[in-house]
Amino acid sequence: MGPKPSAYALFQQIEGSVVPFAFDPEVPFDTGENLGNSGTEESANVFCSPAFNMRPAAEAEDLPTHANRYRTIWISDIHLGSNGCQAPYLLDFLRHNDSEYLYLVGDIIDGWQLKKGWYWPTAHNDVIQKILRKARKGTRVIYVPGNHDEGARQFCGLEFGDIQVREEAFHTTLTGKRLWVVHGDLFDGVIQHAKWLAYLGDSLYTLILMLNRWFNRVRSRMGFGYWSLSQYLKHQVKNAVSFISSFERVMTDEARRRQCDGVVCGHIHKAEIRDIDGMLYCNDGDWVESLSALVETVEGELKIVYWTALRPIPPIPPMNTAAVKQHAVETGTLR
Repeated sequence: MGPKPSAYALFQQIEGSVVPFAFDPEVPFDTGENLGNSGTEESANVFCSPAFNMRPAAEAEDLPTHANRYRTIWISDIHLGSNGCQAPYLLDFLRHNDSEYLYLVGDIIDGWQLKKGWYWPTAHNDVIQKILRKARKGTRVIYVPGNHDEGARQFCGLEFGDIQVREEAFHTTLTGKRLWVVHGDLFDGVIQHAKWLAYLGDSLYTLILMLNRWFNRVRSRMGFGYWSLSQYLKHQVKNAVSFISSFERVMTDEARRRQCDGVVCGHIHKAEIRDIDGMLYCNDGDWVESLSALVETVEGELKIVYWTALRPIPPIPPMNTAAVKQHAVETGTLR
């Protein structure tokens, strides 16, 4: 049996797609006034609430002159309303990237976590405001709800603040490829047939995300870049790898049934573009672990972008430890 790697060696691990620069991955937590007990609100009501018009977004200025411009951007699994959401990074991404089409591919708001305990810091509000502003300025925004914001599915076919809500969508690229856009939870057997197990898994996943945040806080202080401990652990588990492979094949089979050339989805928090039996499989990743998006360039090329690899983000103020602990106790992730 070979020698075990040292703790220092573990902190040195950097995924190939991530440029090693130091920044603090912590989301700025409020002093505690945003942590309440009104956990009965539905995610759909949060997204469509007039309360979002009460204060302007912090990113309300026009796009900077150095903004990247794409034809299409797909983002999913933001999980606003959970303390795992990396809202400041997403806000920075939205500020420096513009597109003709913006697809919100599910789990934008984490209704499961909001039911356990109310958590909505200013940065989460600013993300909603920024998306609404993009829609007002001419970006065609299509929102496809997922399992964590399934309450919004009752509004499919309607529009809210220039945002179209759809159960599924179809997008044709400049190269002529017809893509089926859907979150993917409806083709997840655990979600459909053992939802109690999905809720249990979500609680464990939330705990892992908390460990991931502390892990990267230590890495930042040591001068290392962001590296997702939670993704590393997930991909080391044989059953998780097997589930991901099965999910990808199911999604491409369903896209073929719909006479599409490929699928764009989220749900499993693993950004990827690959060919599966002649069908294009695209997953835009997430904004709790990988901080990734799928984009279509103005030339029609599809690619995954990792915001931590493209732009060094300024340090974020240290989080309020007491507020985090209070929220963890309320939501059952710390007892």
